Amino acid sequence: MGVEEDARTGGSGAAGKARARAGGIGVLWPAVTITTVSAASMALEIVAGRALAPYVGMSLYTWTIIIAVVLAGLSLGHWIGGRIADRTAHLARAVAWSLSGAALTSLVSLGALRLTAPALAGADLVPHITALSMAAFFVPSAFAGVLAPLLTVMALRAAAEERQGAVLGLMFALGALGAILGTLVSGLLMISWLGSAGSVGVIGAVYALLSLRFWGARAPQAAGLAAGVLAVSAVWPGAFGLRTACLVESPYFCIRVDDAPGFGRPARVMALDHLVHGVNDRADPRLLLSPYVQGVDELVALRFREPALSAFFVGGGAYTLPRAWQARYPEGRFVVAELDPAVTAVAREALWFEPEPRTEILHGDARRLLQGLPEEARFDVVFGDAFHDISIPPHLVTAEFAEIVAARLTPGGLYVLNVVDALRSPRFTVSLASTLALSFAHVELWLDVEALGPGQSRTTWIVLASDRPTGARYLAAASGFGREWLRVPLEEVRAAVGEDAPTILTDDYAPVDRLLAPVLLSAEMGG
Repeated sequence: MGVEEDARTGGSGAAGKARARAGGIGVLWPAVTITTVSAASMALEIVAGRALAPYVGMSLYTWTIIIAVVLAGLSLGHWIGGRIADRTAHLARAVAWSLSGAALTSLVSLGALRLTAPALAGADLVPHITALSMAAFFVPSAFAGVLAPLLTVMALRAAAEERQGAVLGLMFALGALGAILGTLVSGLLMISWLGSAGSVGVIGAVYALLSLRFWGARAPQAAGLAAGVLAVSAVWPGAFGLRTACLVESPYFCIRVDDAPGFGRPARVMALDHLVHGVNDRADPRLLLSPYVQGVDELVALRFREPALSAFFVGGGAYTLPRAWQARYPEGRFVVAELDPAVTAVAREALWFEPEPRTEILHGDARRLLQGLPEEARFDVVFGDAFHDISIPPHLVTAEFAEIVAARLTPGGLYVLNVVDALRSPRFTVSLASTLALSFAHVELWLDVEALGPGQSRTTWIVLASDRPTGARYLAAASGFGREWLRVPLEEVRAAVGEDAPTILTDDYAPVDRLLAPVLLSAEMGG
């Protein structure tokens, strides 16, 4: 029995008249639909963050703009839906069209993203994120927004007049509940198991299947069309752009591995989201192709000679240094704290990393894992190489974490970090160094000499903290590539930044993104 026929035979009395006014649907289906639509729209918002990560990273700016764009789409949709609800006598048909529009625009969102991204390469970050978000996710959000007032009016028309307040509250509550469910399911399950492309496919399918209940007499034709669209998307994801640039999508990162040209030998590079996290040489694990990684290796070698070294790694990434130090220090002992098990798996499968029995890999937050080690555990080196976009997670740069690290170092031990920052005014690096100086007697800043060339605005600083100085102002590579590093006095860098009182980073206040804003917002975002 179709919707229109339902309306004509909806029964007698107030209940029958109410069902007729609502198109024969009643309250149940609007309630179920608004819950599901809210869940799907929030799921698409979570997917948007992951889908944009290979192009613009996953910073505070990314999430702020994505949320704003999705809310703007929902707001416009609510306004349009309210006007439609006042002007149409066929609410069910309007709901069916809106659900179909949400299904189609959701399915093509990743294709729109891939088509738009090349045209915006090199744009400043905020306009870049805004344009990509608008191109891919504004219209699906608007269609989802249209549905809320349509479904609410439908439920109100189906309810007895004395229950309209309760029904209105129910619809608002179910919309909020659906948003919570969609956020949890997509963030905890869908992206981990299906990836962003699979998640978008499921969202489109949910919209399409819901629409069938509201098409009435046109339901068979709509079902056939929906089945065809979904079949094509399942067999040929490229038809709707349902594919991503990721080799692996984990709960934390879009992981990619590519061949690394330009070195004259087989090598591969790992990128997490859009930032390169390591380059590994296939034949020689001790050959360090990234200047800042080689710089860390050379600084450590100044103090600790082969064959023994104990090291704790805050972040594994491509496992470039653990792989190199396994070969360089045959009696070494290493502990690697890597947040994402998928990163470790990819490093083993595609980047030639094979942990030896003396290398222990722990998966989880590095701070928690370091604190949880046996009390007697001490290390010659703690190496910080954990990044979220280009910034270090705030809880890994605070004075409290520095105290934890200092307590775990042997006498003369080194705490060394890679820090991406501006070359000439590194505000975050100065704040970090000033924070470390509260726990360490000596803090040094090192730069690759090549980074001082013309046209350079962003670089990777090496920050070293210890209870004793390195005693060096200049360092030449002992082997490989003829690189050189220069120690830049902290006082000079502070003067260049122009801050007499740098921000001390604490667990209560660590404005990493604000200090890195000039770098995050620059056009030089590619890894």
